Amino acid sequence: MANQPNVLFIITDQQRADHVGFMGNDVVRTPNIDALARQSTVFANAWVANPVCMPNRCSIMTGRMPTAHGVIFNDRTLEWSANTFVRRFKETGYATGLIGKSHLQHGMSKNSMVPFRGRAAYEPTYPQGWDQVEDFERYMDEIPKMPEDFYGFGHVELSIDHGARLTGHHLQWALSKGANLDDVFVDYSDKAPGNNRSEHWWQIYQPPYAEEFHSTNFVTERTLDFISNAHANDKPWLAWCSYPDPHHPMTPPGQWFERHHPDDMQLPDSRHDPLSDAPEHLRIYRDTHPRDQRNWVAPCGYGSDALLRQAIAATYGMVEMIDDGVGRLTRHLDELGIAENTVVVYTSDHGDMMGDHGLLLKGFMHYRGTLQVPMVIKAPGYEAACTQHLSSSIDLGPTLMDICEVAPYDGVQGRSLAPLLADPSAAVRDWVLIEDDVAAITAKLTPIPGKTRTLVTEQMRYTRNAKGEEQLFDLLTDPDEMMDLKKVDRQARADMVDRLTDALIAADDVARGAPATA
Repeated sequence: MANQPNVLFIITDQQRADHVGFMGNDVVRTPNIDALARQSTVFANAWVANPVCMPNRCSIMTGRMPTAHGVIFNDRTLEWSANTFVRRFKETGYATGLIGKSHLQHGMSKNSMVPFRGRAAYEPTYPQGWDQVEDFERYMDEIPKMPEDFYGFGHVELSIDHGARLTGHHLQWALSKGANLDDVFVDYSDKAPGNNRSEHWWQIYQPPYAEEFHSTNFVTERTLDFISNAHANDKPWLAWCSYPDPHHPMTPPGQWFERHHPDDMQLPDSRHDPLSDAPEHLRIYRDTHPRDQRNWVAPCGYGSDALLRQAIAATYGMVEMIDDGVGRLTRHLDELGIAENTVVVYTSDHGDMMGDHGLLLKGFMHYRGTLQVPMVIKAPGYEAACTQHLSSSIDLGPTLMDICEVAPYDGVQGRSLAPLLADPSAAVRDWVLIEDDVAAITAKLTPIPGKTRTLVTEQMRYTRNAKGEEQLFDLLTDPDEMMDLKKVDRQARADMVDRLTDALIAADDVARGAPATA
């Protein structure tokens, strides 16, 4: 067991693929992440299984598509008994720890269809209190007792919310270090205490507390402690190091808020896209000013160039604070003498439009800004490389089980990327399927389509929703996705419709009945 590789899985929230230096961004400063990338296989064509937090995080954990594991939008809870790659590591003898954002549960939700006319269509059976581990109210006075096995994690320390708000274990940790409760537990509104608030949008401001209390520092410090303790006990370990940033609100603390001047930010040319033939809800989003959002997470337009410059500058500050944390983590591995026996993953759960096509945030916007993520894997015995071949979020768990020689489980839909680690010219998939669903009542009462499905190949991106609205782009000749080909190239459209049909059939839940053989 002592020779089995450790695993440091670093995941951020809402980070675009191009918001790191190693993906070609020459404005954001990420020297530590870039150094990790130079020692890793860079997956330059990595896509999500779902462009929203909970569904994709559950897909990473299970290696399964959202329609297979059941968390199809952001108010479901992953079944407590769901098999995860982390659980397989724990069963193999690994010390497993989750530090930071989990978002495998939705606070107090019961993971059921809303019973508008009687009993819910689905009623899960949870152990008492299981589905309330991520209910922030339970942590206001003290830290509740954690389950012995939380989806495979034996050690759990949560940072539940975003922006300047501190909740979960993070809140109690900050209070123990002298933080003021009124400063660190803030509303998601323009009434939240803070400094240097944007005159254009309340979600851009500097928190009123020291950067030592911020979620990024909490996640870094507690992950360092978990690694040290596991190493001292001479056990292989898996650490899920999950930063809540750079998700909005854009609130980097202290020096990180001032790292970039808004006037120096580069804006996407596609922000002027008229979306004349795009799905209806995208035009509605674009025409909604950030100050008029339905709620703080709702997609919207970018407001103005001045607002967008401030949002990008603040986001880069959050990314750079994360980069500093990554540097502390990788140096710690070196100091313990275990860097050469540790697998390191860096990725994100989804991206952000950040002005692309006149849009901000995420949610039923199937452009590469939300769909593509940074992904690197550093693994013992493999040379550094870069591959342009396709990969999906659901491939991460199977890959880690493969290279760490941990036995997989039935129903895994992802594919091991180990062949690409060995040979970056090798391909393991012809397409990536991306699912996106919204609650039935939301689809009924809003212009948002109930379902959206996207198929990405190494050349094309085809998207179709439940209203029959479509988009087709050639990603090689049109990387900014400005020229919709659905009416221009009928043959390409027909080919992608066929391939999407094949992908949907192939992605049907393979866990039913006899064990899958393919």
